[in-house]
Amino acid sequence: MPRASANGVEIEYDEFGSPDDPAILLVMGLGMQLVTWREPFCRLLADAGYRVIRYDNRDTGLSSRFGHLRTPAIPTVVFRGLLGMRQKVAYTLSDMAMDAVGLLDGLAVERAHVVGVSMGGMIGQILAAKHAERVQSLVSIMSTSGHRSLPRPRREIRQHIFRARPADAGREEVVEHAIRTIQLIGSPRYPTDEATIRAHAEEAYERAYYPEGVLRHVGAIIADGSRRGRLRAIRRPSLVVHGTDDPLVPVECGMDTAEHIPGARLELIPGMGHNLPEGLYEPLADLITTHARQSA
Repeated sequence: MPRASANGVEIEYDEFGSPDDPAILLVMGLGMQLVTWREPFCRLLADAGYRVIRYDNRDTGLSSRFGHLRTPAIPTVVFRGLLGMRQKVAYTLSDMAMDAVGLLDGLAVERAHVVGVSMGGMIGQILAAKHAERVQSLVSIMSTSGHRSLPRPRREIRQHIFRARPADAGREEVVEHAIRTIQLIGSPRYPTDEATIRAHAEEAYERAYYPEGVLRHVGAIIADGSRRGRLRAIRRPSLVVHGTDDPLVPVECGMDTAEHIPGARLELIPGMGHNLPEGLYEPLADLITTHARQSA
């Protein structure tokens, strides 16, 4: 896969479709690699007439790593965040949004339809609020405004997702963690069989297992605080998509996001949790491409 220099960071990316078509920039979530945007889903978007760009966020996959910077102690970051105190973190979500701007620069893309999931939705929100000239439209999926009043996931889920994993963890340990993750947060109406989860986890492990970056991503998310004020500044056409059965980022978080983006449309999907199962590829691709056409 190619790499681009963006915002002082080397970004690994991949493309589908014609470079002459309107661009869709896919922004992935916490600690997840670009391959989490599965190829069949990307090809659905490309076949609808779009240049589809997926990439590894900094500190993830094959993009630049930041092991030389301070890795935050998550309990401390959470505590300071709850008190509204200033945070010292390795980098911010705004830095990660600038990585996306730099990637668009490197690919000579003037504007893109930005589609982000979870943390990627947060990055997309910042792009639309602070770099509106680079955003044609926004789709924020299974994400949140970050306001402290919103419901949080169950403690069991928080402990599992944010549990520190050693850099030398074996393949089977990592795979079992991934399987348990989907069991906890996956979509009940669109189940993914264990063999598929295992295959995807093995692919990610062999491509680039780097759990350190997850902790720095968490620090960036918590330090970013509430985006409600920034959401009110968004003037790009916005679609907020959320599953009614999301146990990690509860549906109220998506509803709050849509409420604070002027003119945003909210699309709730019954039975969807906090993942992108194959059974939702076509409905999600249709929502994204219809929104993009209407925002052209």
